[in-house]
Amino acid sequence: MLVDIAIAWLVSASSLLLVTQLPIGVEVDSTPKAYTSAAVIGIVAAVVNPILRALFFIPNLLTFGLLSGFVTFIISAIALGAAASLLPGFRLKAGVVSALLGALALSVVSNLIYGFVS
Repeated sequence: MLVDIAIAWLVSASSLLLVTQLPIGVEVDSTPKAYTSAAVIGIVAAVVNPILRALFFIPNLLTFGLLSGFVTFIISAIALGAAASLLPGFRLKAGVVSALLGALALSVVSNLIYGFVS
């Protein structure tokens, strides 16, 4: 289990480093900041996830689960924005737009890396 957490953390940090190379407004000062940012993003997502899932339970139930992907995307964007506001050296240049684009890019890059790792 601890190995799985370490792999997820390394994949997230590597994905974040790759996403910072895209022109979407996500910036990290250094590699150690990327590793710290990946840990904070994971912790924030773990805290925010149950809260938003509970808030969106009834709408998700009424739409037969169609909002599930949207809620996951919003959780990722919130986690990215929160990590950027908490950590010096990790910035979102265009605010909400960078958070949304960064969450999308981070999701795609992470899934590609997990495809190679698995």
